[in-house]
Amino acid sequence: MHGTRHDNRGRKAARRGGATAGRIFAAVGRRVLDRVDRGLAEGAIDATLPDGTHRRLGGRAPGPEPIVHVRSWRALWRLATGGSAGWYEAWAAGDWASPDPVPLFDLFMRNRASLGTTARAAAWSRGLRRLRHWLRRNAPEQARRNIAYHYDLGNDFYAPWLDASMTYSSALFPRDGMTLEDGQAAKLAEILERTGTRDGETILEIGCGWGSFAEAAVAGGRQVHGITLSTEQRDYAAARVPDGARFTLTDYRAVTGTYDAVASIEMVEAVGREYWRDYLRLIARVLKPGGRAALQLITIDDAIFESYAGNVDFIQQYVFPGGLLICESEFRAIAAEEGLAWHDARAFGIDYAETLRLWRERFDAAYADGRLPAEFGPDFVDLWRYYLMYCEGGFRGGGIDVLQVTLVKEGA
Repeated sequence: MHGTRHDNRGRKAARRGGATAGRIFAAVGRRVLDRVDRGLAEGAIDATLPDGTHRRLGGRAPGPEPIVHVRSWRALWRLATGGSAGWYEAWAAGDWASPDPVPLFDLFMRNRASLGTTARAAAWSRGLRRLRHWLRRNAPEQARRNIAYHYDLGNDFYAPWLDASMTYSSALFPRDGMTLEDGQAAKLAEILERTGTRDGETILEIGCGWGSFAEAAVAGGRQVHGITLSTEQRDYAAARVPDGARFTLTDYRAVTGTYDAVASIEMVEAVGREYWRDYLRLIARVLKPGGRAALQLITIDDAIFESYAGNVDFIQQYVFPGGLLICESEFRAIAAEEGLAWHDARAFGIDYAETLRLWRERFDAAYADGRLPAEFGPDFVDLWRYYLMYCEGGFRGGGIDVLQVTLVKEGA
């Protein structure tokens, strides 16, 4: 009898505790919605809230108008405490949903200045996430593990949704109606042209991927040394281009020798801010005087870089450990200090958005057809689909961009 009374009291206390937590989540959630509403200078959100009511946020100027179903107030709590990583965690938990999240990510990036820190992690959460991110920084002993985390998922994972050239970086679409394959070929041709090399000359490729650039360069008569920290990529590239190129598991900091040119396509995002100078110094060291480095890199708006760099976003925590997008002004200044002149920068962020859209179409089709490796279950597939949508929205919103630039080593 006494036990029954204690059980009843325990259940009542649990219900009261749950109700209290629910009220706290709801109060925090409504404050977050108010902040988002005030911060939307353009575009709007059509939100359905956990109590079944509707609320329209923003609407002051034209822009994306995503539909968002907030199923639990915990979603907004997670956003307030964990920033973009917390927002993903809420999505994975089913706390919010949308028929198309891309416009939502576009909207948040488009309003990056007016939203301020609304989508950044709270200080206490940020500290914990920053510690974990610091432990995965790209020091020489950690860099290979970070690369393996992403690229050594296996060639069988990437092959079903990349184009036939296995090129995992933004395509370039100079004309309407180009296929993904055409766009990747155009990008590789542009990088090769930027090296300014001729038949028989040597190119160091920092981050060789699966060998698509090396294949194009060797077909054009060049000799290529491709370096990577991914065993999967090294083996694939070596089998793909058996003559005219060599591929080694080499950290860029350990490269020796001299080359006529350098190519590096979307590798520097895996370097980390504290190693940008090492990366650029290596380029200056291996280039002959007057030699060129053709780079393709992903940048983030200088105006929000410090806020971004002081947080740990969804991609850094769940997809690319050790990664950091580039602050163009700072990176360019370091290049100049290392004797590398910045020439002919070309930005084409909307092409990256289109590349990501096409990758996602292929990814979804591969999953639906059972062509992804069986060991990658629904949670992993959902993570990667979210990643592709998140990136696409970022490029469409204009806060992140991709550019090609030629660095020329100064001196006679």
